[in-house]
Amino acid sequence: MPTVTSFAGPVGEFLTWLRVEAGLAPATLEAYGRDLRDMVDDLREQGVPGVDATLPEHLADHLRRLHATRRLQASSIARHLATLRVFYRFLLANRLIGEDPTRLLESPTRWKRLPGVLSPGKMKTLLEAPAPEHGRLWLRDKAMLELMYAAGLRASEVAALHVREYNPTVLVLMVSGKGNKQRLVPVGRPAGQWTDRYLQETRPHLCRWEDGRDAERLLLSHTGRPLERVAVWQIVRRNAVLAGLGDIHPHQLRHSFATHLLAGGADLRVVQELLGHADIATTQIYTHVDRSQLKEVIRKYHPRP
Repeated sequence: MPTVTSFAGPVGEFLTWLRVEAGLAPATLEAYGRDLRDMVDDLREQGVPGVDATLPEHLADHLRRLHATRRLQASSIARHLATLRVFYRFLLANRLIGEDPTRLLESPTRWKRLPGVLSPGKMKTLLEAPAPEHGRLWLRDKAMLELMYAAGLRASEVAALHVREYNPTVLVLMVSGKGNKQRLVPVGRPAGQWTDRYLQETRPHLCRWEDGRDAERLLLSHTGRPLERVAVWQIVRRNAVLAGLGDIHPHQLRHSFATHLLAGGADLRVVQELLGHADIATTQIYTHVDRSQLKEVIRKYHPRP
C-alpha cells in the first residue's frame, strides 16, 4: 500500500469517482467537496499531513468544532459525517489507507436536542384559546388540543382517530401509532368532557358522509371530511397565536405531556408505554429537569440538605 502524505490527490480522485462512476448531481458533488474542504483545512491546522495519518480522534475533534465553533445543527453534522465515511471507505477500498478512521465515530443523530416544552401555565393558556367567538368549530379545536395533550398524541395520530377508538365510559383512547402499533392511553376527565361536548354539539352538524372509510373519523373538517395532518398543524398554530404564544407546533404538546408526567413523578417505563416508544432510550430525552427541581429534590430527600 502506497504512503499518502497529502489530501489533495485522494480528495480529487474521490470527487472524480463520484462524478464519473456514481453520477452524482452537481449540487451533491458541491456538498461533498465543501465538506471535504472543511475537513482538510481543519486537519491541516491540527498538524495532520495526509489521509494516511488521520486518526479517529482527529475526525471527532473536527466534528466537535463544527458544532462548537460554527454552530452547525446535528442534522448538518450527520451529513458531514456521512461524507467523511464515504470518503474514507473509498480510500480503504482503493488501498490508499490501511484502516478506516471513521469506524468508531458515533452518528450525531444520537445528539438529541432537548425538545421544545411548554410550561404548565402556557399549556393551560393554549388549551383555553378555542372559544365561541373564534368560530363554529371551536369545540372541535378544543377537543383536539385536549386530546393531544392528555394522551401525548402525534399530529398524525389525532387526525386518524375513529369515533369507536374513544371510550367515553372509561376515558381511554385506542391509538394507532407508527408501524400501525396500537396502544391504550387514558385521557383524563377534562379531555373527556370536551370530547363528549364536541361529539354531541358539533360533530353531528359536520358529518355528511354516512358510509366509506372517512365516515367514522373522530375529528372532521368544515366539509365533513377527516382532518388531515397539515390541518392539525394549522389548528395548533392558529390557537397558539390567539393565546399569544407565537409559533407552536403539534409535537410540543406531546413533548409537554411526557415532560410534565415525569416532572410529576411518573415512572419512565409508564411514559414509554403511553408514548408508544419501542426503545426506552427515545423516552429518556424527557428526563431533563430544571435546576429548581433538582434543588427541591436535594432539599427534600438528602439527609443533610
